[in-house]
Amino acid sequence: MTPRPTDTLIDEIIATCNGDLRGALKALLMVNEQLEAELQQLYAASPQFASVRPGNNVLH
Repeated sequence: MTPRPTDTLIDEIIATCNGDLRGALKALLMVNEQLEAELQQLYAASPQFASVRPGNNVLH
């Protein structure tokens, strides 16, 4: 059975953090926060999305 792409990606992220699962999760949360901030900036700059505001579906 071949590993799924998601499993391979997870393994790569953990390996990047020297096998530290907590470190890998922390890094992913930090990236997620940055992406959420960028998304908020894009929504703020686009009047057509004035009624669409993410926030209720945040995982942290």
